[in-house]
Amino acid sequence: MILKNLTNVVNIIMCYICNMKTISSSVEEYIRTKPFLISALSQGIINLTSLSRNIKPEIEASLKKEIRYGAIVMALKRLSSELEFRTTHKIVKIIREIGDITVRSSLVDYNFKVSETLLTNQAKFLSKLDNRDDFYSSSRGVNECNIVVSGNLSQTLENIFTNEHIISKQEQLSSISIKLPYENVSIPGVYYFVFQRLSWEGININQVISTSNEFTILVNEQQVDKAFKVIKNLKNL
Repeated sequence: MILKNLTNVVNIIMCYICNMKTISSSVEEYIRTKPFLISALSQGIINLTSLSRNIKPEIEASLKKEIRYGAIVMALKRLSSELEFRTTHKIVKIIREIGDITVRSSLVDYNFKVSETLLTNQAKFLSKLDNRDDFYSSSRGVNECNIVVSGNLSQTLENIFTNEHIISKQEQLSSISIKLPYENVSIPGVYYFVFQRLSWEGININQVISTSNEFTILVNEQQVDKAFKVIKNLKNL
């Protein structure tokens, strides 16, 4: 009789553990679709009980059964400690290896409507560039094309693009270019980590220009010193 009762208890415990694993995987799957929750959990700045109430309906829908709040809270607690290591450790390792940080000022950002003559005019403009210190960057979407140039090239560009439609023009911008280690392309969340810190400091990013191992942000000249300090401090995490 005692052996039978013990067997029942073991079965109940094993069933509970199996359910917890299912709940844990379901909770993790949900959290991973919400980057802001990943960040909050890894830093321990969110109320797990309140969060469990909010996500309970979706977890139950995923598992197709009713779930107790306590089970979700336990899954969140375990996930919090795991996320703190998994999401932060790899990213911080990359951030600490940030290379040169280059700052440029007096930039102008043009946003043109894409036209049949736009590429031809870009080629004409590029043929006028003879100073390697001048800043030039171009990125093209389906309907728009952004061109960022040094302020001293602004008039030259406008003369060549006189027949193009300017959607917007922003002056008094500065750029901060950051060189990243090659491993950054295989670590998700590196850009998000940097942009999150800038956002927390109230820094507005006007434009982002990137290559595989380098990215440049454009900010208002009044915020460039603050943005530079934030990025530089990341290397000391």
